[in-house]
Amino acid sequence: MVQRSKTTSVPTAAPTADRPQPDMPTIRDATPADLNGILAIYNHAVAHTTAIWNETLVDLPNRAKWLADRQALGYPVLVAIGPGTALVPAGVVGYASFGDWRAFDGYRYTVEHSVYVSADARGQGVGGKLMAALVERARSLGKHVMVGAVEAGNAPSLALHRRLGFVQTGLMPQVGTKFGRWLDLAFVQLQLNEALPLR
Repeated sequence: MVQRSKTTSVPTAAPTADRPQPDMPTIRDATPADLNGILAIYNHAVAHTTAIWNETLVDLPNRAKWLADRQALGYPVLVAIGPGTALVPAGVVGYASFGDWRAFDGYRYTVEHSVYVSADARGQGVGGKLMAALVERARSLGKHVMVGAVEAGNAPSLALHRRLGFVQTGLMPQVGTKFGRWLDLAFVQLQLNEALPLR
């Protein structure tokens, strides 16, 4: 699968007595210093989840190019900086971004987002905080709609999107595959403003 078919990863497990609720992370723009943390979270999702419909691990230059490409377009890459985890000792516990939904002029006010959380920081509100910040950034750029593509069996992700005001507008059965099974893709979207297009 190409990276364009991205999905959204959100918390899937609640905090437990042996994994206490941490201090909420700080959300800020990513820098090259965050790339090792971003890489670790991305590759873990590739290897162990259906949040990303890729099967090939990537290297640091790949993520560096991705970050540079997003920033060159004026699109944000946000990171959640926490106290650090066993998986990501540098303190990056999640990251989020958005990019063009389709490469045609008529879609210029619509973006597609992605958000990924470190495996041992899920269920602690990190995904929601990243998403809220990402929505506000899209509004500040004058975007009209934010789209998410979520593996349809990811009930926690769909629930998070509903809490943030997203509505499910489509379901595409068996359009992907990973781990030897077919995957259904749910589309969710949030209208960001009531403005008319400028032209």
